[in-house]
Amino acid sequence: MSEKILSTDEKALSINLDESKYGTFAEIGAGQEVVRHFFQAGATAGTVAKSISAYDMKFSDEIYGQADRYVSRGRLIQMLEHEYALLEERLTDARGNHTTFFAFANTVAAQSFRGGRECHGWMGMRFQLHPGSPPCEIIIHVRMLDNYNLQQQEALGVFGVNLVYGSFHLRDDPRQFICSLADNLGKERIEVDMIQFLGSGFDSVDNRILSLMLVQEGMTNAVIFDCNGNVQQPAEVLYKKAVLMERGSFHPVNNVHIDMLECARKRFTQDPSVEEDDVLMFFELNLATTFGSEDQLDLTDFLSRVDALTALGHAVLISKYFEYYRLSAYFRRWTQEPIGIVLGISNLADIFNEDYYDTLDGGILESFGRLFKQSVKLFIYPMTMQSFCNYQKMRGLEDTGEQICETQNGIPVITANTFCPEKHLQTLYNYLKENGFLEPLAGFDPKCLDIFSQNIVCKIKEGDDSWELEVPSEVVTMIKDRKLWGCSG
Repeated sequence: MSEKILSTDEKALSINLDESKYGTFAEIGAGQEVVRHFFQAGATAGTVAKSISAYDMKFSDEIYGQADRYVSRGRLIQMLEHEYALLEERLTDARGNHTTFFAFANTVAAQSFRGGRECHGWMGMRFQLHPGSPPCEIIIHVRMLDNYNLQQQEALGVFGVNLVYGSFHLRDDPRQFICSLADNLGKERIEVDMIQFLGSGFDSVDNRILSLMLVQEGMTNAVIFDCNGNVQQPAEVLYKKAVLMERGSFHPVNNVHIDMLECARKRFTQDPSVEEDDVLMFFELNLATTFGSEDQLDLTDFLSRVDALTALGHAVLISKYFEYYRLSAYFRRWTQEPIGIVLGISNLADIFNEDYYDTLDGGILESFGRLFKQSVKLFIYPMTMQSFCNYQKMRGLEDTGEQICETQNGIPVITANTFCPEKHLQTLYNYLKENGFLEPLAGFDPKCLDIFSQNIVCKIKEGDDSWELEVPSEVVTMIKDRKLWGCSG
């Protein structure tokens, strides 16, 4: 049986009664909702050295320094550094040999009286693992999902106590730590879309795995890694960016994936509304389609795929959004610029499979209405007939329909111009194609059309070196150095 979940006040009181923990609470933007629980619980003198809330921007700047944005990671770090430095400066001599100091801070934009703004915030802990040790940090970005300011404040207070309690008692079990953030709150009121454990005390923690856990545990539906493999907050990455995205298993990423994205980039940037310098290209790993059962997900394999993708200089999105319309809606939270999604013919066949839309009252029509409602376009990469038939059979779909080929680069291929969905959907398909929602990609590399990830893995395991011609050189080096997917080096 699972352990009993402590109430918010029980968590606060347990910390108040622990004489080894002592620190500061600094909160901006939604009242002093976190520290309020510690005051209510009683015995606060044993825990709280200071509580502060600097609402006025001038006061805030005088205390923490100038900030371009007041609800930002940068401001949170300024707050943590300032408050923690004061603790060390003023209290080390008096209690440093038996106390672990901490500074809790948040900076939040909750629902305003006028409404209409993004309700989000940054929250963090800087704290010692042991008396006298250098501090570590836990940094979190949250989105408040309640509709009213008072509800958001209440949720922030509970969430903040969970963060403080987890930092002290659950930090050695990251999954339990993440799950505990929803204690006495549920997962419907606050979304956590970024988390980082930082400092020498967390050297064994991989923040990419923590981000994966956020998605697995339902704390968010998607997380982003930049081209250096660092966890990023979506608003900071996507703001005013045009988005070009390719979904795949990338097991491993290979030349056909690169060719698909490059062909799409060339076509995408021909759009007058797209500035090439403002295009952000993503590879997306979808938990629902890529890894099967999340409970059996191989973390080493997951990280290998992410490392291989970021080695090519692109950002990586990990998501639970099986439907493309939900994925485009995710991007629309942060940017109003055009969105392009790169698909192969086999994926195009999938999105015309009506079985996927049983949960929608409007079925496939509702799905396409949501997907294409605002500057979203699908770029379709061609496929040979034989490859398409093999792919369909591999998935147990024997009927491939009456597909038609056209010749490009001297090769007969199925393209967006010739693809045939089921007959009763042909008029719908024609409408989408004729109105520019679907675009065929040209200029592909013929050598890429017969490359498949599963065949590459078989070649690697069999010691057939020809796989090296089908994979980017950076990834070849990584596979050999790490002996991935059965490679002997």
